[in-house]
Amino acid sequence: MRLLHFSDVHVPAPRGTVSARVLASRRLMGLVNYRLRRRHRYVDAPRKLAELAEAVRRWEVDVVLCTGDYTIVGTDRELAHARRCVQPIVDAAGAWVTVYGNHDVYMPDSLASFERHFGDLLSTDLPEVAVDGRWPMVRFFGERVAVVCVDSARPKPDLVRSTGRVPQAQLDALPRVLAHPRLEGRFVFLMTHYAPRLANGEPDKATHGLENADALLRASDGPRGAMLFGHVHHRYHVRVPETSLTLFDAGSTTMKGHEGLWVFDVEDDRIVATPGAYRGGFVLCEHEQLTL
Repeated sequence: MRLLHFSDVHVPAPRGTVSARVLASRRLMGLVNYRLRRRHRYVDAPRKLAELAEAVRRWEVDVVLCTGDYTIVGTDRELAHARRCVQPIVDAAGAWVTVYGNHDVYMPDSLASFERHFGDLLSTDLPEVAVDGRWPMVRFFGERVAVVCVDSARPKPDLVRSTGRVPQAQLDALPRVLAHPRLEGRFVFLMTHYAPRLANGEPDKATHGLENADALLRASDGPRGAMLFGHVHHRYHVRVPETSLTLFDAGSTTMKGHEGLWVFDVEDDRIVATPGAYRGGFVLCEHEQLTL
């Protein structure tokens, strides 16, 4: 079975879709930051997503995993446009699992918009373990793979911070979910948006990271597999002592000069992880493979 992990595509809003109401809200600072610092890096995001759909077909991907941040400031029009841009990937994949990122739920009204445009991709095969709305979500693929999702994103807490937090109810439930009989013997892919550790194994800075990262790592210890996330815009993997899961950040799959993704091949008794890059098109860096 082959799974592809991508993240943080930050699809630009089409011209003329930013209303005066949006500009009068807390979103204004996010838009200004994007236009001054990031706009040139994401202008080609829609085209790259179309190319990613072709790569999904070419690489014969069975399951696509996205760890959020489809948009810039999570307006309804942005989310609708982002869904149109990723739809070719949805069509190309055999299955799709996603969480939202902090930019997708930038303001409280974004949650309803995300549900409206991406709700059909937010499903679970084990609804009885959910303790916080739909979370944790669990999906099963074949006889060897389980995907477990927890929500670490939230509306922007203030003008300075862009931190995340996994609600305590989800943290309390996670060890029970991972020990559920239906997960026994499966490789586990645990998905969330925020990075619990950086590439050097250290926590992210206090204004940008996951506030309860240590608790999430401890709660995830036990199974064999990988923890997948984004938020930090460069691809990496790292092992840390707090969890048995290897940590994988896809980075930003559409950020100019830093495009990243991961492809995981689940074989009989191992997972082979292959990093992906963009070199005039998406390619797999097979010489950098690692085995879990």
